[in-house]
Amino acid sequence: MQGFGREVILGVGGGIAAYKSCDLLRRLRDHGYAVTVVPTPSSLNFVGAATWEALSGRKVTSEVWESVEEVRHVSLAKKSSFIIIAPATADLIARIAAGRADDLLTNVVLASDSPMLIVPAMHPEMWKDPATMANVQTLRSRGYHVMDPDTGALTSGDVGQGRFPETARILEEFASITGSHADLLGKKVLVTAGGTREAIDPVRFIGNQSSGKQGYAVARAALQRGAEVTLIAANTHLPDIDGVRIIKVESATQMLSALETEFAKSDLLVMSAAVADARPSQIANSKIKKSDYTNISLVVNPDLLRTIAATKKSQIIVGFAAETSEDLDMAREKMEAKGADILYLNDISGGDIFNSETTHGFILAKGKEPSKVSQTTKDTLAHQLLDEALLQLG
Repeated sequence: MQGFGREVILGVGGGIAAYKSCDLLRRLRDHGYAVTVVPTPSSLNFVGAATWEALSGRKVTSEVWESVEEVRHVSLAKKSSFIIIAPATADLIARIAAGRADDLLTNVVLASDSPMLIVPAMHPEMWKDPATMANVQTLRSRGYHVMDPDTGALTSGDVGQGRFPETARILEEFASITGSHADLLGKKVLVTAGGTREAIDPVRFIGNQSSGKQGYAVARAALQRGAEVTLIAANTHLPDIDGVRIIKVESATQMLSALETEFAKSDLLVMSAAVADARPSQIANSKIKKSDYTNISLVVNPDLLRTIAATKKSQIIVGFAAETSEDLDMAREKMEAKGADILYLNDISGGDIFNSETTHGFILAKGKEPSKVSQTTKDTLAHQLLDEALLQLG
């Protein structure tokens, strides 16, 4: 999000609803946030540190006396962009209101000046108790964002207000506070995805392994951030994205035609499709018999990225380079030669990029040192690329 980092601390209080924060963590990561979980010691009775580490990909500690050489309560507080505490028990709310610092989470809260969202979950009688109400009012008066819990059935069998809110509601509140949903509002984003197919005859074609997952991730991310999104999809089997206009194509020439129509109306182009470098010089009208299938004469396809970049005015263009090495000099030369403003270089030699849920590589941008992307989800990369594009859009 523009002007806002993607480092989030997820504090977890010692209530039965702690398990529901596992889903919240997953959804935050799907939205491209890097999340460090800081559980209270009592919350580990419900969800263990190993689970949080597996879901976040980061080390988890709950006491100030762990990893003391890192001074974690200070380092975490300085690094974080936002703190979500979910669930927040009556005890945890009381301790934060009183300014206590008796575990890692409450130390981080005191040391941080990041915005905070507190998500209470407790028995209805505890929520309505005057002490809890007073503590909540105190926190709100200090600028904390405290959600009201949902009303419904609770673990005790009682029904009332105190239920942990649904993940979607928490994310909506988070987006409302941070403005993360609006940083592309008013922008038109054009994305290409999938792999082109170049027909040999009515049965055979030249193609590649691209699934389109990265392009679809970029389209989803841009939509979440308020953009008007058009997706040019080549031969994917992924479900359509509600709210995204999709143009389906097969070949490189068809994709170029769609780009020539749509690019002038766009603010940002993300060229994540894998485009065939060549196509058969002639397409047979009927299936070529096996005995006649001896050679294929090829002609070079137009370079779509270079062709479109030559027509740009104020647009920002993000290109992709799938290589079997991490040659950064070659990648920068390619970025400049093709006219891209940003280039994502991914090393496909390990075979874990195409049709995979994860990716790794380097983000190159004009005037900046390459930024290494350790193995992460394609959703996360999508947001990282949009963050960089937003900086260049100004």
